[in-house]
Amino acid sequence: MTPFGPVIDTRPLFPRERSALLDLLGSLDGKDWTRPTVCPGWEVRDIVGHVLNDYLRRLSGSRDGHDGAVFASGETLPAYLTRVNDEFVRVIRQCSPRVMIDLLAHLGPQLDAMWSTGSLTAPAGLDVSWAATDLASPAWLDIAREYTEFWVHQQQIRDAVSRPGADGPELLGPVIDTFLRALPQALRAELRPEGTTVRFDVTGPAGGVWLAVRLPDRWHLASGHEESRPAARVTMDQDVLWRLATRGITPEEARRRSETQGDHGLTQAATALLSIVW
Repeated sequence: MTPFGPVIDTRPLFPRERSALLDLLGSLDGKDWTRPTVCPGWEVRDIVGHVLNDYLRRLSGSRDGHDGAVFASGETLPAYLTRVNDEFVRVIRQCSPRVMIDLLAHLGPQLDAMWSTGSLTAPAGLDVSWAATDLASPAWLDIAREYTEFWVHQQQIRDAVSRPGADGPELLGPVIDTFLRALPQALRAELRPEGTTVRFDVTGPAGGVWLAVRLPDRWHLASGHEESRPAARVTMDQDVLWRLATRGITPEEARRRSETQGDHGLTQAATALLSIVW
């Protein structure tokens, strides 16, 4: 058992997620590209531009060792990301949908090749701050975080243009599994006796059971059914979970759409889970 839980290998999923995205984008008309999305101030074309920025940023930084944009004086990580993401999106509005699609198709396999090198258990290229702020992240968690980023943005586009899809268990399951790696961080302020367990059930074909167990140093994550009488239990639908974790809905809305049992402090903390930089 580790704070981050068992290894997830999402590397084979990137081409499949990207294929679904490119098929979706190729089917959109001009009006679709300008439809508003859940991201404030961004249209569909802006989310596509943001995904392209993610491709370019990871190839430039993780593969090529390029430093990229620097922090402004006193700038926090959320403020930095908001600024640089907005700067890129505004610039890429000069490009046509076809150009952005071509760039995604061209750069995607280069990302796949980059992920395929190196050990999954080596130190991450970029730490996953929403999983822990005081521990170095393993490479597999960094890669899985990037997979969830791409998957979520595709779903935001699908929501905006009313197109279902790409949410079967083979693609969504690893997203749910990755997002639950934020559960120990969500519980970090809740001090309980060693051995206290929180059970998080996600219902739906992509769901499962995750356990956060209090050990002497911190909360740790496990998956399975080892604890039959947890101190707290949350049962949440898979669609509610990924939207909560990315703040597509508020914790209050997620709680209204879920079931909780046991220790109130633990269920409140667990249902405030956050799996993005906020």
